[in-house]
Amino acid sequence: MNAQPSGEPSLLTPRILLPFLLVSLIWGSTWLVIKDQISDVPPSWSVSYRFVIASMAMFVLVGFKRLPFRLGAKGQFWAVLIGIAQFSFNFNFVYNAELYITSGLVAVLFALLMVPNAILGRIFLGQRINGAFIAGSAIAAAGIALLFWHEYKSSPATLADVLLGVALTVGGILSASVANVMQALPKLKDDPILTLLAWAMFWGAAINILLSWISVGPPVIEMRAAYIGGIVYLAIVGSVVTFPLYFSLLREIGAGKAAYSSVLVPVVAMILSTLFEDYVWTALPAAGALLAMAGLLVALRSRKPKTD
Repeated sequence: MNAQPSGEPSLLTPRILLPFLLVSLIWGSTWLVIKDQISDVPPSWSVSYRFVIASMAMFVLVGFKRLPFRLGAKGQFWAVLIGIAQFSFNFNFVYNAELYITSGLVAVLFALLMVPNAILGRIFLGQRINGAFIAGSAIAAAGIALLFWHEYKSSPATLADVLLGVALTVGGILSASVANVMQALPKLKDDPILTLLAWAMFWGAAINILLSWISVGPPVIEMRAAYIGGIVYLAIVGSVVTFPLYFSLLREIGAGKAAYSSVLVPVVAMILSTLFEDYVWTALPAAGALLAMAGLLVALRSRKPKTD
């Protein structure tokens, strides 16, 4: 492990661990809500509604915090790119993936976000990948493989559907990873995270609306209370609460380790499924969850990756 400055906090310190756990718990709950969103409404319109509401709420938060609303030309350029990658492509890939495979499979696959985040963080941010992270990732990957195998065997989807769903999920993972690394670039640290996120969500929503209108036609909405409530929950709790916390973690602990929240997410989703959907644990998913948690603990014991 590389020596770190003595004043640099461990990843297990409360100010880092608490938002890390909160993001993981909330995003673990969103998979159940997204599952309900896959209905008569085209996925792209559901994503559009989510980020129209989220962007408006984020601008309200910017005003409440008395932060500047304005981004310069450079800031707007990056906000557009982050909006495209994080709030358009990523979520459209994910929602469409759930047309072919279960939300459990998508959630488990998304735990692999730590891999491209670490690689891209090394290439573009100069963040070293230390031994503890590699060891923890290997242990967690074994757990993720067991969870995936269980979900795959339990899934009613055909092999063709599974392959298409996996391909779409990989597209979402790569889109999210690119956005994660972009917003952590040193050149963006002069812009407040909330302002950058508000504009990124705005541009993501605008792009989603344009793509939806072109691909599936005029807006379609389901007036079912659970659908409307789900949109609001995903926009406010699943986006406005979580993304400022997560993007702050990205800047502080590095892209690879911040993405370890995605390792917790499928475990949280399965626990919630146990409580609300009568999910029954067997030896395979239990072993996978334990391995994933063990890998997470090993990785979190290391400090923030050094930059070259």
